[in-house]
Amino acid sequence: MPAAQRPTQLVRATTDLGPRRQSPQGQPRDEENWELRHGWEEEYNSEEYLNKLNAAFYMYFTDKRHETGGKPKEEDHQHPSQEWRMRDRVKTVFAGLMLCLNIGVDPPDVIKTNPTATLECWIDPTSPSTSANTKVMELIGKALQSQYETLSIRTRYKQFLDPSVEETKRCCVTLRRNARDERVLFHYNGHGVPLPTSSGEVWYFNRNYTQYIPVSLYDLQLWLAGPSIYVLDVSHAGNVIQNFNRFVEKHEAESEEARLKDPNAPVQNYSDNIILAACGQAETLPTNPDLPADLFTSCLTTPVTISLRCFVLDCQLPLDITLKDLEKVPGRLQERRTPLGELNWIFTAITDTIAWNTLPRELFRKLFRQDLMVAALFRNYLLAERLMRANNCHPTTQPALPPTHTHPLWQAWDLAIEMVLAQLPALIASEEGGPQYEYQHSVFFTEQLTAFDVYLSQGAPDQKPPDQLPIVLQVLLSQVHRLRALVLLSKFLDLGPWAVNLALSIGIFPYVLKLLQSAAHELKPVMIFIWARILAVDQSCQTDLLKDNGYKYFLTALKPDAQIPIPNVSEHRAMSAFIIAMFCRGFHQGQVVSLSPELFHACLCHLEDPDNPLLRQWSCLCISMLWQDFSEAKWAGIRVGAHQRLCQMALDPVPEVRAAALHALTNFLGIPGLTEQVASIEQAIAATIIQMTLDGNSMVRKELLVFFSTFVKRYENKFLVAAFEELLAELQRLRSPNTEAEQVRHAMNHAQSGPGSPADSSRELVSKYSVHATIWKHLLIMSVDPHPEVAYYATLITDYIHFGLLASALGPRVQCLMDELVGLWKRSNSNKQAPPPAPSPKVTHPLQPLTLTNPPKSESYLSLSIKRTASVAAALKNMTLGGSSTASHETATNGTNRSQRPNSLRPQAPAEWSRPPDAHDPASHSPAYTKAKSPVPRGYKPRNYEDMPSLPLKSGFYEWSIEYFREPQMKPNEPDEPGSDDYNSRLWRRMRNEKTLNTTQPLKSLAGSSRWDTPSGFFRNDSQPMKMCFHQFEEHLAVADDRDTICIWNWQQSARINRFSNGNPSGSRINEVRFINEDDQALLVTGSSDGVIKLYRDYESEKEVELVSAFRGLSDLVPSTKNAGLIFDWQQGQGKLLVAGDVKVIRVWNAATEICTNEIPARSGSCITSLTSDQVAGNVFIAGYGDGAVRVFDQRERPATAMKKAWRHHKQWITNLHMQRGGMRELVSGSRNGEIKLWDIRMDEPIRTIAATRDTLRTLSVHEHAPVFATGSDRHNISVFNVNGAFLSTFEEYTDCEYVLSSASDDVGLFGVGG
Repeated sequence: MPAAQRPTQLVRATTDLGPRRQSPQGQPRDEENWELRHGWEEEYNSEEYLNKLNAAFYMYFTDKRHETGGKPKEEDHQHPSQEWRMRDRVKTVFAGLMLCLNIGVDPPDVIKTNPTATLECWIDPTSPSTSANTKVMELIGKALQSQYETLSIRTRYKQFLDPSVEETKRCCVTLRRNARDERVLFHYNGHGVPLPTSSGEVWYFNRNYTQYIPVSLYDLQLWLAGPSIYVLDVSHAGNVIQNFNRFVEKHEAESEEARLKDPNAPVQNYSDNIILAACGQAETLPTNPDLPADLFTSCLTTPVTISLRCFVLDCQLPLDITLKDLEKVPGRLQERRTPLGELNWIFTAITDTIAWNTLPRELFRKLFRQDLMVAALFRNYLLAERLMRANNCHPTTQPALPPTHTHPLWQAWDLAIEMVLAQLPALIASEEGGPQYEYQHSVFFTEQLTAFDVYLSQGAPDQKPPDQLPIVLQVLLSQVHRLRALVLLSKFLDLGPWAVNLALSIGIFPYVLKLLQSAAHELKPVMIFIWARILAVDQSCQTDLLKDNGYKYFLTALKPDAQIPIPNVSEHRAMSAFIIAMFCRGFHQGQVVSLSPELFHACLCHLEDPDNPLLRQWSCLCISMLWQDFSEAKWAGIRVGAHQRLCQMALDPVPEVRAAALHALTNFLGIPGLTEQVASIEQAIAATIIQMTLDGNSMVRKELLVFFSTFVKRYENKFLVAAFEELLAELQRLRSPNTEAEQVRHAMNHAQSGPGSPADSSRELVSKYSVHATIWKHLLIMSVDPHPEVAYYATLITDYIHFGLLASALGPRVQCLMDELVGLWKRSNSNKQAPPPAPSPKVTHPLQPLTLTNPPKSESYLSLSIKRTASVAAALKNMTLGGSSTASHETATNGTNRSQRPNSLRPQAPAEWSRPPDAHDPASHSPAYTKAKSPVPRGYKPRNYEDMPSLPLKSGFYEWSIEYFREPQMKPNEPDEPGSDDYNSRLWRRMRNEKTLNTTQPLKSLAGSSRWDTPSGFFRNDSQPMKMCFHQFEEHLAVADDRDTICIWNWQQSARINRFSNGNPSGSRINEVRFINEDDQALLVTGSSDGVIKLYRDYESEKEVELVSAFRGLSDLVPSTKNAGLIFDWQQGQGKLLVAGDVKVIRVWNAATEICTNEIPARSGSCITSLTSDQVAGNVFIAGYGDGAVRVFDQRERPATAMKKAWRHHKQWITNLHMQRGGMRELVSGSRNGEIKLWDIRMDEPIRTIAATRDTLRTLSVHEHAPVFATGSDRHNISVFNVNGAFLSTFEEYTDCEYVLSSASDDVGLFGVGG
């Protein structure tokens, strides 16, 4: 697709919008002349309004918290893959400079050319000016030492000029004794002695200089030991390397033998030796008279000088420069703004980069980062390899290095030299009094930063390390390029932990640490960003921040009045809060120095920031890490009311912020010395956040359970009392011979009034009205949470307390009570003709599992819900072994018969016409029915029942939150990145959707006048369908049966592509099935009669289907004679879920915040049987009731005044109520007696009434866009009408059974029928 045609952002298809006014051929459609119902014509045809709706469109339940469930990644991905700090850093503290020149006397085995190379350390001992000097050797020795001092000024040098064997031994032994375990440098210039022997011997003099004496490598190693570095500037130097390791192994074998004889014997270290040899085994050093005789030494110690000379000698272009002029290059090596200093700077960057890109990482760190002297020598050795090879010598090293002499960056070095030499005549003339000339600096670093920027713009394909990273390190030394380099470095670090590891291994850390002392205002944003990325990968930098008070840099940036020169200030303050949190985490010294009223004030002030949830989240976590296990900080927080402010965050619209507040409150618990004041504060916190048990986000509920576990552990004795009294109360309720309805009513009173209330027991309870008893009740409720991970956490807590009861002094009595409880359950089960449960064994040890059977569940969804949440036995059965971790995963048995369910919990039964149409349906019996697998969240691990539960629970939320700073934030997400697989897939789906719309929209006019009698498919579901739902664009049909199984069919191919269980408890069923996010990758939403909402991802794949979210949409179901259960309506445009049923309110759940944002009174004592809403603006919704009423609500109003109209024209149960999302927005209702009515919310009377059937209306389905609807009656026939009341067709199903209708929203001409 051409770039010009690619959309800048993917917007939704116009599925949920008003009439589409333009056809593909540009001709106006017939809809243009239609008048929308309800007075929405002008508003919904406004381009401005429709564009606004498009701009505000989102996909829901697709955030990271839904992908991961708040669980951090595996440990291996959280920490650096390599250790970047040099723990075994070694220094070269002493150096012996051995010069065996014997000037004027040539060794016998060396034949020199004439003319020949004579310069030694840039001094010509044969020139008249120096040959007359009797101390020429001293001059050369001082020059060599001066050259080495440019590499390492702190190393102590000792010159040995033409030494004898005895002097050499004494020198080497002294160097090793003084250096101890540090490195010693041994420089050997053997230009005046014979060549090294084939066995590796080197030559020295006797005392009288009459003989050459060979010294074995064995002796030299014995004197110097290790660690040492040998520089061998002599012909045939390769012989030394060839034999070196052989003698090292001999020394180590002798040391091992001595250690075996005497374990206390002193042993020398002969390892960790480095050798730099000037040439190979049979090679002779260059004798070019224009080059120095010690060319290898010159490359190692004066690389810039020798590079200039070699460039002039090898240059093919005419240069108005002589070799003498090279001595006049201005500047000093240490001054980077001078020509000589700039060349040295560029040379360091180039050689570092060549080594980085060529050497293995471990070898690079050892040679270029462990020791300053070694690093300088090896940088210069790369130049020596290049120049020596050009003169037919092949220098070698130990450890061996790969060839680097042909690296492309050497061309950049030649260019830098050429640019300096091109300006040299003018610079010389200027210094000699000629015209003033300003030196033009090299563009090397600018060009390399540009190349690095190009690399970053390509997105670092395959995580290939950038060639320019060491150069960026060098650029940080320059104020001119520093800001740009830091910005590019921050972009690189943003690529992920692998990039941070690379930057740390290259040695970036000392530079960014030193820059914290900079007062430059413009560096603050980028420094904060860089440090956030570093700390997210490696927390060991805490001690470095403590040094020189580097942490204050971020404390200052966190202040509300701090000036940061960047538009998104709040995001950088969030990073600063993250840095301080990481600085304090597990680091007591960091907590002590950070503790201040100013930090608390800044964090609490940032909690008020309405625009940046990341800042609110990390402000909470910063407080959490500040006072974790630090009582002084907790008391400081109490003085400023931090705990109270954190409790208020329980209603924050962002789940991550709510979880962060809970994390901070959890770490607040545990002030040493449990005084009355401390207990009062902690109990007040617990009482305040109990409301979060109803939070719709599982991550928040899990974090709440971590808080509860800490609270339970701290007040364990009080919870043992509360659990014991709840056990007694449970038995009291079961012992009373009340009817089941009275038991349910009593359970409800018990749940509302709390344990220990007067309605519960006549005696006074110790835990009466206490927060501990209330929390214990909620823990029992959460132990059967619909989300497996939440239930897993809660059962660990309840099991811990129950085991504590058994291990306490009350253990025998508790065991008897549990046995009695089991007996009562058995008796209840036998009365219902259920199979008897297994007996409970005596518990003699806390680790012995309890094998309590499942409590008898009433087959009414209502009594089931109450008993599940309030039953001690329901929690007991999950202790350790012997039960599922979540009771909500129990499923109906094959023999469930809905006709056996109690039809009424009220004294008087309702009239037949106000019952649900399926109230007396017999249950289906299918011998082929098998239990399907229940999807679980990603990464869910079932509980190991062999492990004893322990408290407190461990939270993974903080680690999960850190991952935000390990993920790329500067580039678009993968689905939003043009060219990515996700983007292309989304683009294809959008084009597919538009094509479907353009193809099907012209068929609307035909749909209202054509017969609907052509079968499109038939398939067997193996169980009775109860709810069906078509996907708008995919060929998917979701079918929920009368138990808890959902089947996904490809209706085009009549093939079942997946089947899974919704995990309903026994006696409940699926009431609603819907698709959401249909314009992209849809999720499947189910609503069950026990008040639970569940969402599934990848529902069409048997292997990949996962539970995204599960929560109780209705937590307080009211006894009803009609048993509507839970019904909901989804508003994609608004991201809202309207939930109602057997409750007295209509709850509005916000999908973005995952909390109930509104509770609108239902304004009726009857249950709500159907919900529908305007799918465009989403403000108006309509509810149908069991008594036949239809009410219109407006969400923009206050809950008390939200109801705007009530129609009571229907007299019987509303079977279905639906407003079209397209077309004319027809609002159609159907009641049990077969009446179909069309409404306009502006009118008090129905627009039209249609008698669809004289039989009981079982189901009604309205097409989303076409002006047609279909009805199904209890005589098993389907009738299709248009909205004008005209009968279009009728047909009967193949089998004698109930019908379920569903319409395809955008495949005009398709209805689904289930039987």
